[in-house]
Amino acid sequence: MNLQTLFQDFNPSKFIVHSSLMVFTALFALRLDGSINWSYWTVFSPIWFWKFMVIAGATVGSYVWWRYPHFRLEGEAYVHYKAMLISLALHLILLMFELLVCDKLQSGRHLWILVFIPLIFISIVSIAVCIWAVKHDRSFELELFCAVNMLQFIFLSLRLDGFTSWSWEVVFVPLWIVMCLSLVGVLYTIIFAGILFRTPQVNARQRRTSFNSALAYTLLVVPVLVFQVLLTNKLDGDISMSYSGVVSPLFVSYVTLLLMSFSAKGGNKWWFGIRKDFSQFLLSVCPFLQEYANIAYSAGRGSEQNDRSSTSNNASQQPIVKEKNHKKSDLMKPVVPVISIEMPD
Repeated sequence: MNLQTLFQDFNPSKFIVHSSLMVFTALFALRLDGSINWSYWTVFSPIWFWKFMVIAGATVGSYVWWRYPHFRLEGEAYVHYKAMLISLALHLILLMFELLVCDKLQSGRHLWILVFIPLIFISIVSIAVCIWAVKHDRSFELELFCAVNMLQFIFLSLRLDGFTSWSWEVVFVPLWIVMCLSLVGVLYTIIFAGILFRTPQVNARQRRTSFNSALAYTLLVVPVLVFQVLLTNKLDGDISMSYSGVVSPLFVSYVTLLLMSFSAKGGNKWWFGIRKDFSQFLLSVCPFLQEYANIAYSAGRGSEQNDRSSTSNNASQQPIVKEKNHKKSDLMKPVVPVISIEMPD
């Protein structure tokens, strides 16, 4: 385990989103089961926290953008700032949908088709956003999720309002298609990891990376599929399981997503106007972390060893490594005599 890599690859945005969704899922299931009697406005508090962080981050980032014009010349500042504004706009529309859902659950006003209008609008806009993100090499997980589930949102609203009497298995047909495609992707990662394990030319690091990817996608997709099956049977009345039991497989996916956020890298550098990677910002604010972020743990000769090194130690050890490599290369050179003695015939 390398703490330096852990700090460098951490993505705080994804960690906040996934942790908020995990807490909200637990509270919402308990509220549906009647285990807690909180109002839905309180149950949605993790969602409000998520949106508050988005709005606060975009506000501070915009202030820094307009207050310090020379910061706009740093690398791809315009692309990062535009991506932040696009994400803010989508989150504001998503916030409108969440407010309507919370009000509908609490008071029973409005039709579900009216509640889902902001979500359907996001699905249409997300198609253009995904194309823009591909051109500028940006991540688009939320946009892709909304774009591929537009038909699912329409089916849900019609079924909840009673305009259709389809069974929930039919209502979730668009989601079944998405899950089948996801399973194909999981199967591909597993087969690819198996091929790398059987290939002797591949080093251990590549094998470990492929195995971790296959394991992560498996733990991410399979629990969601199990949850969808349980939810469909629960809504159709085929099983009498509580909602807490129905959503329990989702927590495996949530934990997987939280762990993957520590290796997600990237992220927009203009949230809160930090203008740098989160790891660099955190180490500049908390200098004492520089010592702990430079620790690596490895196992060798049957026992665990703790190798602790600082930047100065790495600099002092570099000539030694070069000297060893130099000596090793000298040993591999052929020995040629200085004076060539020709043997007579």
